Amino acid sequence: MKESQGVQTPKVGMISLGCAKNLVDAEVMLGGAAVAGFEITADADEADVIVVNTCGFIDSAKQESIDAILSAKRRPEQKLVVSGCLSQRYRDELVRELPEVDAFIGLDQIATAGEIFRDVLSKETEAPFALISPKSKYIPDYDTPRFRLTPTHTTYLKIAEGCNHPCSFCVIPQMRGRHRSRTVESVVAEARRLVSEGIREINLISQDTTYYGMDLWQEKAGPRQPVDPLRGPTLIRLLDELGQIEGDFWIRLLYTHPAHWSDDLIQAIARNPKVARYIDMPLQHIHGDMLNLMRRETSREHIENLIDRLRAGIPNLAIRTTFIVGFPGETEAHFASLLEFIEKVRFERLGVFCYSQEEGSRAAKMENQVLTRTKNRRHREAMKLQQRIAAEWAEAQKGRTFRVLADQARLGRTEYDAPDVDCRVVLTKSVPVGSFVDVKVTGSQVYDLVAKPL
Repeated sequence: MKESQGVQTPKVGMISLGCAKNLVDAEVMLGGAAVAGFEITADADEADVIVVNTCGFIDSAKQESIDAILSAKRRPEQKLVVSGCLSQRYRDELVRELPEVDAFIGLDQIATAGEIFRDVLSKETEAPFALISPKSKYIPDYDTPRFRLTPTHTTYLKIAEGCNHPCSFCVIPQMRGRHRSRTVESVVAEARRLVSEGIREINLISQDTTYYGMDLWQEKAGPRQPVDPLRGPTLIRLLDELGQIEGDFWIRLLYTHPAHWSDDLIQAIARNPKVARYIDMPLQHIHGDMLNLMRRETSREHIENLIDRLRAGIPNLAIRTTFIVGFPGETEAHFASLLEFIEKVRFERLGVFCYSQEEGSRAAKMENQVLTRTKNRRHREAMKLQQRIAAEWAEAQKGRTFRVLADQARLGRTEYDAPDVDCRVVLTKSVPVGSFVDVKVTGSQVYDLVAKPL
C-alpha cells in the first residue's frame, strides 16, 4: 500500500480478458475503485487487490481465464477477485474449485466493485465469497465513473446490454440477460463528455447494436423487427443526435445484427459525416440449413439483399463480418456454399471461427458434431481465400488518399478499421499520436497498407 501523510492508500490492478464489452465493465470497476479511494496500478506486483475480469464465451476463452486466475497472484498477501462472464456463469463450480480466490463478483456488481474490494481487504476468513445476481440487469449510465483502459484518443461506449436473440450456439443471453438499452440522453451525455476529453473515435457497442432502443418501445418489438424511427427510440435517433456534437471525431458501429437493418437506418448513416463508413455485421453462415440450425432469424436471400442495399445506400462502405465453420451438421456442400459466398461478396474485412461446443447451448446437444480436424481444415481454407481477397483489396488502394487516425507515431487506421481487430496503415514518417492525418497509399503488406502522410 502507498503511504500518504500516514494514511495507506490501497492499490488495485486489473487483468481484463475477452471482448470490448468486457473491457468497459473493467473500466467501470476501476472507476468505482478510484472513487472508493483505491489507487489504480498497472503493476500487478504492487497491487493489494488483483482483479481478473474473465471471459466465458467459448472454450479457449474459458481456459485463458482459468490460466489467468491461477497465475494472477504475485504475493501471498494479495487479495484475488474474479469477475466477468466466467464468474457469472460458473459461480458454484468456481467457488468450489478455486479456494485461492477471495471473492467472485457478477456482472451486476461491477458498479459497487470499489466497496467490494474494501470488504475483500478487510475480510479475515479464508473461504471465498460470491456476490452474483442470478439474472443480470445492470446497465451503466452517463455519470457512471470509468477509468479508461484504452488509448487517450479512442474508446468504447456501451449503449445497451444483454441480448434477446436465440442463436443456438450462444449462451450470452444466459449470462448477460435480456436486451436493455440506455436512454438516448444518457448515451449522448457520455459521448459529449468523451469528446470534450479529447476522444477522436467512439466505438458504439452492445450485444446487438441495431436493436438499440427497441426494448423501450411501448409496443413490444419482435426479434426480427427492422429499425423503425416512428415507433420509439432507435439507433437512428441516437446517431442523429451524436452527429450534432461539436468536435472532430469518428463514430463507429460494432456488433449489428442483419435482422434489424432498415432503409431508414442506412439513410441515417449515409447522411451523417461523423459515422465511419464501416459496418460490423456478424453473419455466421450463409447456407439456409445452417442459418436455420443456428437460429439466426435470417435467410440467404435477406442477407444478399441487405448487402446490396448497404453498398448502394452508403458510398465507399466497408463491411466486416464473421463466420462459423464446423457447426453441427455442416457438410462439405454447406461449407462450399460459404466459400462461394465469400468469393462473390468480397468482404473488405472478415474473420472465421471454428465452432465451439458450448455447454448449455442448444447446439451443444445437436447430433452430427463436426470433427476438430475438419473444423480446422475448413478454417484454413476459408482464411486462405479471404487472405487473397484482402490482399487484392489492399493492392487496389494504391494511389488513393485516406484519412487516418494515428494510434502510434508510424501506425494508424482508416475509418475501415476498428481497433485491435482490423488492418493498419504503416506510415512512412511519424505523425502525432491521436491525430487525424491525410495519407496517400504507396503500397500494401497483405492486409495492411503502407502510406505517406500528406
